[in-house]
Amino acid sequence: MKHTGDYYEQLAIDYLTAQGLSLVTRHFRKGHWEIDLIMKEQDTLVFVEVKYRSQKDFGGAEYALSQAQISRLRRTAQYYLQTQQLKEHQTACRFDLLAVDGQGSEQRISWLKNAF
Repeated sequence: MKHTGDYYEQLAIDYLTAQGLSLVTRHFRKGHWEIDLIMKEQDTLVFVEVKYRSQKDFGGAEYALSQAQISRLRRTAQYYLQTQQLKEHQTACRFDLLAVDGQGSEQRISWLKNAF
């Protein structure tokens, strides 16, 4: 499973860098919580959650985030800002979702800016 996650995270990095973002770090952890990617778009820090689903059942990857996961991502992002000595209210940041659905030639990437 980790190998699959790494593959789609690399796919996300490649896609987002082609869109002009730059990678800051991947797999930022606070205990058991993790932010998949932290990117930068101009002066904005972008916390990216990468989701993959082989099929669009139940809405696909775009609907794979729970409220509990969103809360954990927000708390982990706050912790990241603290570790970098950045003030939360003075640092431009957003939360994006990069959703990958399907397999092979049927694969579709959706980049949802400000997803939550």
